[in-house]
Amino acid sequence: MSFTARFTLPMAVSLAALSLSACSGEADKPDAAASAAPEAKPGVKVNAARVVLPGVAGNPGAAYFSLDNQSNAAVTVAAVSIDGVGRTELHSADMKVIDAGKAEAKTHLDFSPGGAHVMLFDVSDRLKAGDETELTVTFADGDKMTVSAKVEAMSAAAMGGMEHTN
Repeated sequence: MSFTARFTLPMAVSLAALSLSACSGEADKPDAAASAAPEAKPGVKVNAARVVLPGVAGNPGAAYFSLDNQSNAAVTVAAVSIDGVGRTELHSADMKVIDAGKAEAKTHLDFSPGGAHVMLFDVSDRLKAGDETELTVTFADGDKMTVSAKVEAMSAAAMGGMEHTN
């Protein structure tokens, strides 16, 4: 075997191993941007997210949060999903299903007791008061933002005096 062959083959194997280890090292490291949990939409924040469990198992619960839009464009909430909840609906203050909630530029949109809110159906019994779960807001343009939501038991204070009459 010539000197070139004896030198080139081990060098090629070493370079290949080094390349593979560099790739696997990068794959194992979390992306700096991902670990910093960047906003899905610059200037938009979801605050005070909470999930209120149903008072009776099998009944619907509710979710509330505030969306602070300090961007220069309106944003539209198209859907909300919650880990541990089978289905959600956006509701107006008069309990009618709405397609979306819109926050104009430099304003905020509240999903709150007695106002627009998120109704929760098929709430898992694994959600317990005092826990936290993930609440994901999906915007009309497809962007998503996930935040931690506090899980609370239903009480008159938690429902903010909302009246559901028969």
